[in-house]
Amino acid sequence: MTGAAGRVGAVGRSVVEDLRQRGLPVRAMVRSDDERAEALRATGAEVVLGDLTRVDDVAEALAGCRRVYFGMGVSAQYLQAALTTAAVARAAGRLEVFVNMSQLTVSELGLSDTGESHQHRQQWLVEQVLAWSGLPVVELRPTVFLENPLFRVGLSSIPVDGTIRLPLGGARTSPVAAADVAAVVAQVLAEPQPHLGRVYELTGPRSLDGPGLAAEVSAALGRPVRYTDVPLEEWIDHDLRPLELPAHVFQHISTMARLHAENRYDRRADGVEQVTGRPATGVGDFVRRNADRFAI
Repeated sequence: MTGAAGRVGAVGRSVVEDLRQRGLPVRAMVRSDDERAEALRATGAEVVLGDLTRVDDVAEALAGCRRVYFGMGVSAQYLQAALTTAAVARAAGRLEVFVNMSQLTVSELGLSDTGESHQHRQQWLVEQVLAWSGLPVVELRPTVFLENPLFRVGLSSIPVDGTIRLPLGGARTSPVAAADVAAVVAQVLAEPQPHLGRVYELTGPRSLDGPGLAAEVSAALGRPVRYTDVPLEEWIDHDLRPLELPAHVFQHISTMARLHAENRYDRRADGVEQVTGRPATGVGDFVRRNADRFAI
């Protein structure tokens, strides 16, 4: 498993924990030997250090593995890392499944599209290569995570002034919880055969506009929460830029904000329920489970 110590929503760590609870052996590849690596070891997983862009590191991590999950955070090195992992997996042979974490917007891309982020384009290219590779691939395409900086920033004003600040205009969105994505990954890795060759689009249970998001959050918290629509450029400069994200990540998140305003995230898919057998987590349920984040 690659990207096991990822930060956004801790999908990799949750997958490791799930698989270990099932009694399955797990080898987790991480970049740094820090407290996140120690937490993985505490589950009983084997932890190896390495760089996903280095063939020898990836070959060492994949040696003897029959099921591979590639998940990497938004990075300018994403394309190199993904293709390195795929090349090593193909050379090793005898693979039962290669689970690739992509993104929902990729389904709308083609050769000539130029409006997406650099990260979206890299993810599209990786999907093309995996389709040619002959590997037993399962593609997972989550929409925006509820833990993504876009929503983390947008919801951060709730405990301050009881508002959600996002540049949606009249558009709608169906964010997905990282825990649901992790549950899908774990289930596919645990029992890959029914899923081989499939593409699963992962969204929340409802596509909501700004006032709809506020209504769900209000019901969850038991107090009024308003939606404040913010012009896109103002939101980018005032709300997003202070996070001081790396340039590649900033370009990706700001593009996602623009695509939201263009209503490109008005999607509803049932991939979470198809794989796990339970409905996806709604915004209200997510807020209830993390109520301490939104306390006044």
